[in-house]
Amino acid sequence: MRLKPELSVHKRTPARTGLQATMRQMNESSHANDTSAPEHASEWLALQQERAPAGHWDEWRGSLNEPVDLLTPTPDEHDAKPATLSAAWLGFTAQQDMATQSHQGAAADTSELNTRMANLQRQVRDNGITYNVYAAADQPQRPWSLDLFPLMLDTADWQQIEAGVLQRMQLLERIMADAYGPQQLVLKGQLPAALVQGHPAYLPAMHGVAPVGGRYLSLAAFDLARGPEGCWWLLSQRTQAPSGLGYLLENRQIVSRLFPRAFEAFPVQRLAETYRTLIDGIKARSPAGAGAHIALLTPGPYNETYFEHAYLARYLGLSLVQGNDLTVRDEKLYLKTLQGLQPVHGLLKRVDDDWLDPLELRADSTLGVPGLLQAVRSGQVLVANTPGSGFLESNALLGFMPALARDLLGQALQLPAIPNWWCGEAAALQDVLPRIQNCVIKPTYPYNTDRQSFEPVLGHQLSRMAQNEWAERILRDPDAHTLQSWLPLSHQPTWQSGAQGTACIQSRPVVLRVFAVTDAQGGWQVLPGGLARLGSREGMASMQRGGSSADVWVQKTATAPSQPQTQSQSQSQSQSQSQFQSQSQSQSQSTWQTPEAQVPARGSSAKDTRANANALQRQRLVTSRAAENLFWMGRYTERTENTLRLVRLSLEILGSENQNLPSLLNFITRMATRHGLVRAGVPGATQAHRVFERALIAGLWDRELATSVGFNLRSVRLAAAAVRERLSPEHWRLLEQAETRFFKPAPLDAPWVPPDTVAAQSLLADTSQMLAALTGAQTDRMSRDDGWRLLSIGRHIERLTFLSHALDEAVKLGLMAEQAGFDTVLDLFDSTISFHAQYQQTRTPQALLDLLVTHSDNPRSLGWVARTLRARLLRLSHLAEGATLDLAQRVPQLIGLPPESLWPAETHDRAGRPRPPCTLALPLHATLVHCQTAAHEVSDHLCGLFFTHSGQARYSVGA
Repeated sequence: MRLKPELSVHKRTPARTGLQATMRQMNESSHANDTSAPEHASEWLALQQERAPAGHWDEWRGSLNEPVDLLTPTPDEHDAKPATLSAAWLGFTAQQDMATQSHQGAAADTSELNTRMANLQRQVRDNGITYNVYAAADQPQRPWSLDLFPLMLDTADWQQIEAGVLQRMQLLERIMADAYGPQQLVLKGQLPAALVQGHPAYLPAMHGVAPVGGRYLSLAAFDLARGPEGCWWLLSQRTQAPSGLGYLLENRQIVSRLFPRAFEAFPVQRLAETYRTLIDGIKARSPAGAGAHIALLTPGPYNETYFEHAYLARYLGLSLVQGNDLTVRDEKLYLKTLQGLQPVHGLLKRVDDDWLDPLELRADSTLGVPGLLQAVRSGQVLVANTPGSGFLESNALLGFMPALARDLLGQALQLPAIPNWWCGEAAALQDVLPRIQNCVIKPTYPYNTDRQSFEPVLGHQLSRMAQNEWAERILRDPDAHTLQSWLPLSHQPTWQSGAQGTACIQSRPVVLRVFAVTDAQGGWQVLPGGLARLGSREGMASMQRGGSSADVWVQKTATAPSQPQTQSQSQSQSQSQSQFQSQSQSQSQSTWQTPEAQVPARGSSAKDTRANANALQRQRLVTSRAAENLFWMGRYTERTENTLRLVRLSLEILGSENQNLPSLLNFITRMATRHGLVRAGVPGATQAHRVFERALIAGLWDRELATSVGFNLRSVRLAAAAVRERLSPEHWRLLEQAETRFFKPAPLDAPWVPPDTVAAQSLLADTSQMLAALTGAQTDRMSRDDGWRLLSIGRHIERLTFLSHALDEAVKLGLMAEQAGFDTVLDLFDSTISFHAQYQQTRTPQALLDLLVTHSDNPRSLGWVARTLRARLLRLSHLAEGATLDLAQRVPQLIGLPPESLWPAETHDRAGRPRPPCTLALPLHATLVHCQTAAHEVSDHLCGLFFTHSGQARYSVGA
C-alpha cells in the first residue's frame, strides 16, 4: 500500500481564505477610519532600511512583498495604494508616539528606540540570561539575544494556531498510545515500521506500559512559520525535552516593561495560568496526587540552556536536580538530600531519552538515573514526557498525519504542515528526487548517532554537482533522509543598533514556537504566546549559530476575558505573572511534605487537618549535590579573600622600606608557597626579590600551575553555577562581574603581558570591594536553611585553617619581636584598626593574642570563628542522627582563655634565665595545631555524612 505524504496542503482551505479576506477587510476599515494612518506610518516606515525579500510575507506591513514582474507594466501612481503598516503595528507605533509626546519625526523615534534597546540589553545582562554553546569552564557566558520588537498575533491568527495545535496534540497522543500499545497503525500499513519501531528513539522497553496518569505527553512544542499567503504552517514538533518555556517568560517580562502602553492597548493575553496548569496537571496525574513532589531534571550547568532550567525551577517552585541527585530504591525514585532520601513522584525532564537510564539505555550516560525506566514501568513516578516519545519528532512523520487525523480523529487537520516526503518510500523518492533543488534535505532520525544525522541542507543553495552528490547519498540510504518543501518564511521587523549611534529597522525571518500542556483532567491547553526565533538576512539560524529571539504578543478576544482555549473546561481565571511568581518562589523556599503526613487521622475534622498542616514547619529540601556545592562555594569565597589579602600584603612588603627584613621575606615566601600563589620552583623572596614579585603577579591569573586569586575566583563561580536556582539575580551578577573584571581579556592582536605592580594592586583593591559585597550577599540575602549553614561552615572552616596556620608561621619565624612583623600579622587578620583602638601602642604578644585568638567580638578572631563554626554544627544536629554534635565538640573553645595561658607573661624562669621564644610559644603552637586539625576533621566528616549516601545500601532496582 502506498503511503501518501501530506500533499494536499498546497491549497488553502476555503475557511482560511474567508478568514484572510476578513482580516484584509479589518485592516482596510481601520485604515479608512484613521485618516492620519498613512502619515503616521510613513514616519516609521522611513526607519526601515531593509524590507522583507520579494515573495515573503512582511509582518511589519501585514502583507506579501510582491515579486517584481518586469513584464507587467507599472500601475499609475494614482492607482497605487500608499505603503502602510499592519493594523497591529499601527496601534503599536501610535502608542509610542503618545508615550513620547513627540512629533519630531523619525529622528526622535530613533533616539527613543536606541534608549529602549540599551535598557533591554542591560536587563538581559542584569538578569544573567545566557544561552551557551557547548559551555566550558574557561569560556565566558554568552548573553541571551533578544530583539526589541515583539511578534504580534491578532485574534484570527491565534484562533487558527490554537485550534490546530490542540488537534495535533490529541493526534500525537493517539499515535503514541498505539505505538506503545496495540501497534495497529503499523499493522494496517498506515505508518511504516521504520518510522516507529525502526526509529532509534523508540524504546521497546516501554512497550505495553500504561502511562502514569493516563497521558503519555504532558508538554509539546510546535515550530510554525507563516507562508507567503499569510497562513501558518507546521515545520516540526518537539516532544522529548522542548526548550523555550523559561526564555519566553523572560522575554515577556523584559519587553512588556519597555512598551507598557502598547502592551495594555493591544491587549495581550497573560502567560502565568498555563505554567500553573502544567505543574498542577503533573501533580494531579502523579501517584501522590496534589501533594506530589515534582523535580526538574537538568543535564547540569554546562548545558547551553541551563539558565532556563534554573529559572523555571525557581519560578515553578520545583527541585532542580541532576542525575546523580536521584536514586531508585525498590522501584521508587528518591532525591538524595541532607534530610536523607526523599521520594520524588514527578519528573519534568530536560534530558533526552537516550541519557535517562544507563542500565537500559546508553551505558556511558552520567546524566540519567540507573533504574529510572523500571520506576516508570512500575507506575511509581510520572516522567514528563513519558520516555520513548522521540520518534514523534521525525519530520518524515508529518507526511502521514492528514490520513491519520481522518482515521483516528475523524477530522481534517486544521493546521497544515509543510509538504514532506520520506525517501524510504519508493514512490515518494521517485516523485521528489528530481525536485531536490526546491526542498530542504533533513535527517529522518535527527540527534541520533545510531543512524545518519546531519544539519538540514537547503537544496536551492547547492550547486548542481552538490545536488547530484546529495541525490546519490539519498539513494544509498533512503530511509535516513526526508525532503521538506522549502517555505519562504515571513519576515519580522527588528531593531538594529549600528555604530556612531545610527540605527534602523531591518527585517529578519521568523519561526514561532508554541507550547501545549496537559491539564489535571487530561485535556490540553495552548500557551497564549510563544518563543519567536529570528534568523539572519540569509535565512534561519539556530540559537546555537547566532540566532536571536523576540517576544510574542497574542491579542485578547474583544468579547471575552483572556482565557486560553482548552479541551477541559475546568481552568481557573488567569492571574498575573508577578502574583504567580511570588507564590511559586515562596513555595520553592519550602520543602515538599509527604502525602502521608497530610492524610487526616480517622475522626479528625477538616479544621483540625488545616491546623495541623499549618503547624508543619516547611523547610527547603537541600540535595546532597547542592549542599556540597554550597559548602565549597563558601570555602572558595573565603579562600579567595584570604589569598587576595595575602597577595596585597606581600606586594606591599616587597615595595616598602621593610623589603629587606629576612623574617618578613621568609614569611611571605612560605605563605605564598603553601597556598599556591606562585608556581613550584620559583626562587623565594630572600633569593630573588623581583623574580618572586613578578611570579606572584603572574600567578594571579594562572589557572593551571597555581591556585591564586584567579583560580579561586573562578572556582567560586563554578560552584555557584551548580546552585544557580538558589541565588538571586543580584548575587549571580556580582559573581559574573567580579570574574569578568578580574579576567579582563587582552587585545586579540597583542600577547598577554602581566600588569605592573601598581596596576595589579589597583585591580586587587577593586576585586576586594566586590568580594566584600559578595560576602554581604551570602550573609544577609540568602535564606538561612541547612544549605546556607553548610556554606557558612565552609567559610569558617577555611578561615580557621588559614588564620591559625598564618599565626603559627608568624610565631615560628619570630615576627612578634619586630614592629613590622607585628603589624604584618595584624594586617593579615584585618584587625589593625581594632587593635589600635583597644590597645593603642601596647605591642605585647598577650595583647595580640587577646584580639586575634580569644576575643569574643572580633569576627577575625580564632575564638569567634571557632564559636560560630560550633554553633552552625549544632544547628545541623537534626540531620544524620545528630552526628554533628560530636563534630561540634571537636572544635576548640578559645573564647575566655587568658592570653597568658597561650603565651606566658614571665619571660624568665625562676632562676632568672631568659626563656627561649620557642618555649614561650609552645602552648600557642599546640592550640593553633588543634584548630587546624579540628577544621580538617570537620570538613572530612561532613563530606562523609552529607555528600554521599553510601551507608544506605538497599536494592537499587526492584525485580
